[in-house]
Amino acid sequence: MRERYTVRVSKDYLIFCSGHFISYEGDKCERLHGHNYRTAVEIEGALDENHYVFDFIALKTRSKAITDELDHRMMLATRNRLIRVDAGETRVEVRYRDREWVFPRGDCVLLPIENTTAELLARYIGGRLLADLQTHHQYQPTVLRVEVEETIGQFATYEWRAS
Repeated sequence: MRERYTVRVSKDYLIFCSGHFISYEGDKCERLHGHNYRTAVEIEGALDENHYVFDFIALKTRSKAITDELDHRMMLATRNRLIRVDAGETRVEVRYRDREWVFPRGDCVLLPIENTTAELLARYIGGRLLADLQTHHQYQPTVLRVEVEETIGQFATYEWRAS
């Protein structure tokens, strides 16, 4: 039998309250709205010399740093084929057909994703976390899972596995 170990952090402070809108059904666009997102992070791996997969405190710290960057911001997907995002030094102009929005640059986070869906937000957070774990801790888990809950009972999960 092969043993597997997992650690998971899902704390009340791994939240971000953000505005967004998505394109959907091929050519439609939601109204601007927001959510109080909750995030959970889970990693699998072998036990280290301390007999744990990874330090809970370090995992919480790295995860919180990423969610804090999204908190109280307007999240804008820069790779959406229908929604155009033009960022200047002081403002961000966003267009979808005849609809236009202008946001202060400091209130926005420009995300290199196709849409600000829970699925792609989970992937974005997961990618950032993998890079941070490698950079700050020289660590790569066997499996990483990130869950983003948009509202109670409505969430998406991203999973990454080492090859």
